[in-house]
Amino acid sequence: MMRYLVYTLIFVFVLSLSSCASRVVVKQPATTVTLVKKLPRQYKVILVKGKRYYFFNENHHRKTKRGFVVVKV
Repeated sequence: MMRYLVYTLIFVFVLSLSSCASRVVVKQPATTVTLVKKLPRQYKVILVKGKRYYFFNENHHRKTKRGFVVVKV
C-alpha cells in the first residue's frame, strides 16, 4: 500500500513539472503612428520627467531620426 502511495506521489509530481502549453504567442496591439516631418514655428518645448517634448496643436511630439512622432504623455 505504501509503495502505491509513493508511486502516485511521484507520478503527480512529474505531471506537475510538464506543461500542457507547448508555446505561447504574444501579439502586440496594432497601433497607428503619426509621423510629422517638420513642426511649424509655433511649437513649444516642454520637459516632462526630464524628457523633451514638442507641443503643438494639442499634441505632444518626440523627435526621431525621421521626424516627429505624436505620443501620449
